[in-house]
Amino acid sequence: MPLLKRKPFPLAELPDDLESHELVYQVRTTKEIFRDYGEYLNRINLYRQRIWMCKVSGKTNLTYEEALLSEERATEKVQQFPKELVAPALQIIQYSMLSLKDLADIIATKLQDHIYVGAEMYGRKGDDMYPCKISKVFEESVGKVEYEVAWLDRNKEVMETSVINREDLRQKKPPFSRNFLKSFIRESTYRNAPWVLHGKLAQIHGISTSVPENLRGKVSFKDGLLVCKKRRKNEEEAKHERQNFKRKKVEGSAIEEGDEPAEEPIKYPIDDLLVQPDADDPVFTDRPSPLTDFNVPMECVGDLLMVWDFCSSFGRLLHLWPFSLEDFENAICHKMGNLILLVETHSALLRLLMKDNDEYSSTIRKRNRKLKITLITWTEYLCDFLDMVNSSELRGYIATIKRGHYGILDAHAKLLILRELVSHALETNTLREKLAKFVEQRQALGATIRGEALEEARKKREEKDRLKAEYDPNQVVDLESNGSASTNGNHMRQNGDIVKKRNGEIQTSRQNCASEKSESNQIDNAPKKTARKQNLEVDIPIPNGKGLSEKDPHERSRDDRKEVTGMKSKEQRKEYYEREIEKRVIRTNSLGKDRNYNRYWWFQRDGRIFVESSDSKQWGYYSSKEELYLLIGSLNCKGERERALKKQLEKFNSRICLEMEKRSRDLVQEVALEEAVLRRSSRVRAPPKKNPANAFLEYVNKWKED
Repeated sequence: MPLLKRKPFPLAELPDDLESHELVYQVRTTKEIFRDYGEYLNRINLYRQRIWMCKVSGKTNLTYEEALLSEERATEKVQQFPKELVAPALQIIQYSMLSLKDLADIIATKLQDHIYVGAEMYGRKGDDMYPCKISKVFEESVGKVEYEVAWLDRNKEVMETSVINREDLRQKKPPFSRNFLKSFIRESTYRNAPWVLHGKLAQIHGISTSVPENLRGKVSFKDGLLVCKKRRKNEEEAKHERQNFKRKKVEGSAIEEGDEPAEEPIKYPIDDLLVQPDADDPVFTDRPSPLTDFNVPMECVGDLLMVWDFCSSFGRLLHLWPFSLEDFENAICHKMGNLILLVETHSALLRLLMKDNDEYSSTIRKRNRKLKITLITWTEYLCDFLDMVNSSELRGYIATIKRGHYGILDAHAKLLILRELVSHALETNTLREKLAKFVEQRQALGATIRGEALEEARKKREEKDRLKAEYDPNQVVDLESNGSASTNGNHMRQNGDIVKKRNGEIQTSRQNCASEKSESNQIDNAPKKTARKQNLEVDIPIPNGKGLSEKDPHERSRDDRKEVTGMKSKEQRKEYYEREIEKRVIRTNSLGKDRNYNRYWWFQRDGRIFVESSDSKQWGYYSSKEELYLLIGSLNCKGERERALKKQLEKFNSRICLEMEKRSRDLVQEVALEEAVLRRSSRVRAPPKKNPANAFLEYVNKWKED
């Protein structure tokens, strides 16, 4: 049984009053049964963590299943231990006080001198040593033993036999490795210090279970288990030592004799499944249940989101006008004819593959296809692609598509085809070059942001040093009555201003400030020009710096309105850079995971937060601000996963709310239009407005290549 924190982990008991027709959930590895799906998922997630230890081999950082497999292999290996050596090894182990390493070394040393029938060794024959195998043991007299050995050839076939003495035998190598013996010790015992064999094992091999004389008084049996009195005594002594240390450390407080030392506080965050409720915890809100009213089957939601996100993220490259996720979902489920939205999506992906000088373009050339896909011929190019792909399931759709009945394919088939197209599109040189360019641009934007931050910090340091130098009383003297200065002669105060003397010329602090500011601007502009030059090489627009105030800090402090304006411009500049980085999408990452390893996804072009179960079989979504706030309020920051998830949700909170509000307005407008159509009188001759719910039927690709 795998160990958790080096202790046995109890399995869940069978539910009471379980009916034969009742729906339950069973863990595959442990055969545990749960009525509640949440408890089942929690137990599954616990078993998937790398916190388990193999009881036999001692390996750590394993999942529960890996630990079980390791135990099975280690146990099978331990079973190979020769039967003749089991009893002597167990005799050494019983009640030994040695460490695991030392005990394994002692067993290896003593068993090396133990010769048994079947052991392969080297025997002396003439002047040389040859491989042999012990076939019989003869005890002629006390202290004298002879062995009949069978001499082996290279193929371990017996050539002849003879009788030799013990002095003429040598071991080939240590009979067992230290790790093997450690596994044998762990498998044979239920505790250490001292090591104690399992009762049945000791009984089978005739090993005494009575406590040796040297351990009596130090250990005793309680409920059939060994209790080490010496260890308990040491623990009590350590307890008193901790109490004495606490008495010295805490002033004005006394600790009674029976007080327990304070436990060390837990350092959060920790793994979410290890977090326990605490009286100091805030009041967590109940997490809302996500909606699951998808039009496509539940097993197709993941592919639906992946394909839509790819087409939306690389719409410019594909020359594909953006469409909403709802329109895409409705188009996938629509079975009446070939919709323009899906035709353009397939055509855009196929055109990208045709541009790449790869397998698909070679297939097109071999079949003498024209390098232009139209609304009529797109199915021919799609069938060529499906025929090229080595998938019997995809090829099974070719006949239906060739007959012009693509629309009647189910959602699973359509998304499977689109997923395969996206998979091949990701391998094209065109997309890889685009991604490489995005990486360079993101790096350049990051360098610009860091450069501006360093420049701003440098200016603050210089300003601080300048102010410190101007108001340093040690460098300021009053003019003497005759107009001459004191010995330093370089700084004088005149009419409330500091006066500097340079090469016989007198300059006030205002003149110096203007001069230094001009020099500073020349220095400051140099890195900005360099940054602009670098960014132009990768086609990154850099906003102008009009909003960044270059005025003296004293002047800004005297005008609060200008200071606020400067801060606003700085924030706008920061938001600009963030938007530019987000435009250059590399991949879409999830917002994070909750304590049960459910993933949360947010796509910038859709006002919903999608929830993916840990096994990727269940999907749901949140679509309102109220649900978002309840979700954030239900996350416990003491857990590592939920802490990171909450941080991401709070970071994008305002933008997610804006998208949710926009989606809510669109839904309200859609419902209002549907009701208006129903109430519309037949006497009104004006044409009805377009219904947003049917927008997928009227899609037009405005970015289509000529």
